[in-house]
Parts: sequence; structure tokens; C-alpha cells
Amino acid sequence: MLLKLKEDLKQSVQAAYDVTMDDNAIILSPTKKEFNGDYTFVVFPLVKTLKNNPQVIAETIGNEMVKSSELVDGFNVVKGFLNLSLTSIFWDALLNDVSKSDFGIQSPNGKKMMVEFSSPNTNKPLHLGHIRNILLGWSISQIAEANGYEAIKTQIINDRGIAVCKSMISWQKFGKGETPQSTGIKGDHFVGKYYVQFEKAFQEEYKDWQKGEGQNVYTENRKEAEGAEAFFKRYKNQYFNEFSKIGKETKAMLIKWESGDEETVALWEKMNNWVYEGFEKTYQALGVSFDSINYESETYLLGKATVEKGLKEGLFYKKDDGSVWVDLEDAGMDHKIILRSDGTSVYMTQDLGTAQMRYEKFGIDSMIYTVADEQDYHFKVLFEILKRLGEPYADQLHHLSYGMVDLTTGKMKSREGTVVDADDLVVDVFEAAKKSSTERGGLEGMEEKEKDKIYNKIGLAALKYFIIKINPRKRMTFDPNESVDMQGTTGPYIQNAYVRIQSVLRKVKQSGFNEVPFKGEITYNNLDKEILVMMESYPSVIAEALEKYDPSVVANYCYTLAKSFHRYYHDNVILDTENPKVSSYRINLATSLGKLLAKGMKLLGIEMPDYM
Repeated sequence: MLLKLKEDLKQSVQAAYDVTMDDNAIILSPTKKEFNGDYTFVVFPLVKTLKNNPQVIAETIGNEMVKSSELVDGFNVVKGFLNLSLTSIFWDALLNDVSKSDFGIQSPNGKKMMVEFSSPNTNKPLHLGHIRNILLGWSISQIAEANGYEAIKTQIINDRGIAVCKSMISWQKFGKGETPQSTGIKGDHFVGKYYVQFEKAFQEEYKDWQKGEGQNVYTENRKEAEGAEAFFKRYKNQYFNEFSKIGKETKAMLIKWESGDEETVALWEKMNNWVYEGFEKTYQALGVSFDSINYESETYLLGKATVEKGLKEGLFYKKDDGSVWVDLEDAGMDHKIILRSDGTSVYMTQDLGTAQMRYEKFGIDSMIYTVADEQDYHFKVLFEILKRLGEPYADQLHHLSYGMVDLTTGKMKSREGTVVDADDLVVDVFEAAKKSSTERGGLEGMEEKEKDKIYNKIGLAALKYFIIKINPRKRMTFDPNESVDMQGTTGPYIQNAYVRIQSVLRKVKQSGFNEVPFKGEITYNNLDKEILVMMESYPSVIAEALEKYDPSVVANYCYTLAKSFHRYYHDNVILDTENPKVSSYRINLATSLGKLLAKGMKLLGIEMPDYM
């Protein structure tokens, strides 16, 4: 209906001034609350063309709109801003538009967008940081689909390297043959336990070394006036590489794996499979899935052919030691290594090859990498290199960079086991939702199984919304108590608006109320109009969210819409009005708003319960 209003406005300009306006020049926005009117048209861009002052132009166009458009019944002009007051015909049609089941869903545009997210390591379980990554990536994929893209959800699992070997060595030394099955521990937690155990064993070994041979090393290598504590903290990595017994065993295992040693590979596969089973349970609990999975063990050799191509074309250069580099100084960056002197890949090599492999396999038009902001520079370099290589998708790459998640008690550390575990967090929000719902009441007489489904929806909404409502670029502090608060700017608050609507609709059905036609017979108040304008903006909201790669745009929209309905519910009697036409209108408005809330929250991975 807004398109019809814009077309009428365009025709009025042409009729008044005999000037044909470009569609892009007709920009309407909701009138600010301090002024009278429903939609505002800014006439200043027309001043140069029409050679008149903005006040006269606005009044001329306004008079023409009242005369020729059935959608406008009045106007006022404030300093060149034409504020249009619209008829019930417009509002009736707008309600009809937002009531359609396909409202806000764009037709397929024939383009493929790949979204990479999660991408964990197989030496530990998923934690709170992963949850932010997963929820952002999943939401962007859903928002992309709503905007007409075919979204391909993918992850690359870091299943090789020294960190993975640490868990393997630790299990060999301390596991005594136990398994996830024999202990009843979830697979990723089981392997993660041995990663933490490795760190403890290494720390103990390092402390013992410090008391003996380490004193000589300290004396020979310390910097001037450097204390022992500072030295040993700085020297820790070098000790691992040069002196540590368990470190040498771990590096020897990595060499065996790289050479294809059967026993080592068999252990690696067994322990990784334990982790994959654990990951899948967490993904299911969070309600996410993937269309494609890559493994670093399969991609770490990719990209070497690209390096050769770049050398031949003069895009890369080779140093005397045989290492390959790229000079990006003309793009405001530095020289970046592409291949080590011994011919082994670096992460940049792998990422180049993986991007090319994905394009060849899926024919993607664009690619989104959901990775923490610690890797901002890495992706800036990656995208620049792909452009220089002439990759057809290179201009459609984006790093969905997000801030780290801190705890109210400080930073999380996987090696020390001080992370907020993803599985524990899901259980915690479930229990918090159960406690809150039980205290509030409303589910009496319902079977426990059905109650648990509702608690799960409420708990996950609390968790997901708490994380998604914050702009991805911002670093955030996770407060467990605040995340499960059932009041305020929360997922459950939005769910409650939906539940209220479902309650009203059940009462309508139980009452036997028969709706009657109401078009052309409703006097729309300011709150009616405010809600309809807000609902009409849904397509532009999801378009903005994708343009900015920011699901918080949708989250905040859903909250504002829910807040408006709570106010509407408080100020209006939806069913028991004496005028059945008003009741019919309000029932239609509530029904449409509920569907739109469910649609918007679904983009965030949040389900709506019918009861709370």
C-alpha cells in the first residue's frame, strides 16, 4: 500500500509541475510524533528542479494529493516537510497487506550465500563464545533466506594440530582405557577433560623444571633486571618446544599423524568421533544444523596450487629461504607469508584454497565468515588476496566480526576449564524458565512433557535473545542472572506478547464470536497507526539486517513491536467491545501482529510457545 501512496505522490508532482520524478526520489517516512500527520515527504530535493521555495512546493503538492488521491484526506507543511494525513482506505489496505502469509518474504533472487559459523576445535566442548558465534551465523543465514537468497550453512572443524594431539597424549597417559560410554560423559566433554588434564600435567612439569635446570636457563637468558616469575611466564612456550617431556611426546605424535601412522590416525579418528557426537547433541539442543561441513584435516593442503599460480603471475614473491609472500603495502597492509620455507601451509594458504573449493562446489555468489574480531586483519588480507587472484566472488566476501564474550568474573580459559559450557548453559536457562513459570502459574493441568517443551522454548529464548540483541561488533559481558530474567528487554517478554495474542484468539473461538466486515468503517487511533506502520516496515528491517550483517536489528524490532502490543492490550478491549466491527478489526490486527512476531523471532532461531 505504501507503493500506491508513493505512486499517487509521483502523479501529483507531475500534475502540479509537469515534471516526471524518478521513483527513487519519492522517499516517505513515518511522521515524527511531535507533528500532525501519518507519513512525511521531504520536498527540498525538488527545489532546484522546480525553482520555487519549499513551502510553496509542499503546499502545491499537498493540495493536489487531497484532490486526486483517495488515500489522503489532509496535510500540513512544516518548513518544507509535507506531512500527509491518510484515509481509512489506506489503513484498511495496509492491514490487509501485513496480514498476508507471505508478507516480508522476498521471492528467490537466484543467488547463493554461504555462511560459515561455529567452526570449533576437536579438543574441547562448545562454550559461551561458540554460542555467540553459532547464534549470529544461524540468524544471518535465516535472514538471508528471508531476503531471497539460498543460504548454505557451513563450518570448518579444526580437527588437527598440536592442540588436538594434546588431548590424545593426555588420554593415552591418564585415560586407562575409559570412554564416553563407560563413564557416561558426553563425548566432547570427555575429550575436553583430557585437554585440561594435559595442561595440568604440563604445568606441574614446568614448575619442577623451574626449580632445577630452569634456574640455569633463567640465569643465562633473562633480560636485565627481569625477575624469575616474569621470565618463566615469558619462557613458557619456548620451554614447551625445547625442554618439555610431554611437549616432545605431543610433537612426536603430530609428526606421526602427518606421516599417516596407522595407530595414531586410528586414535585420532576415535577421539574426534567422540567429539562430533557431542557437538551434534549441542547443535540439536540449540536448534541449528549445517548443509556442509569441512575438516581442516582435509583442507590444510589446499591452496598450494594457488600459491604456484600467484608466483607465476607475479602476485606473490619468494624469499631466499624459499618462503612465499605477498606484498600488500599498496592496500595499506604489510607483507604476508603465504607458504613457509619448508613448503608447509599457513592458515592463509588453507583459507585461499577452501574459498576456491567452496566456489567450485557450490557456485556461491557471496560468502560470510562468522569469526571473532581477533581475526579482523586476517580476513582483510584474505579478501584482498582473493581480489588480486581475480576470484569472481571476491567482491562479495564479508567478515561477520563479533566482540568477545567476557564473564562477570573475568575471561574464559579453555585450558584451565574456566569456560561457561554451552550444554550447562542450556540446562541452566531451562531450569530458570521452569522456576519462573512455576512461580507465575498458568500451566496447571498440563502434562509434564508438554510443560518441559514450553520451559525449553522460554529458556532458549532468554539465552538467544540476550546474545543476539547486542550489536555483534560490541564486546559483551555475560551475566547468567540477567540472561534468564523474564522481564525487560528479553526473549520471554516478546514471547509473552505472542502468548497473550494466542490467549485472545482462544477466547474468540470459545465465545463463538463471528467476525464481520469492517473496511471503511474504522476510525484508526494513533496507536493503531503506529503499530500498522511498524508492521509495514518489517521487509525493510530484514533487508537492513542483512545489509549490515546484524541480527540485532531484527531482535530490537521484535522487542519494539511486542512492547507496542503490550501497550495496545492494556489500552484496548480486543473482544468484548460493543461494536463487533471494532472487535473484528482488533482481532485481525492482533492475529497479524502475532504471526509477524513469530516470523521475526524465527529468524533469530527462537520459537514461540502458545502458553507461558
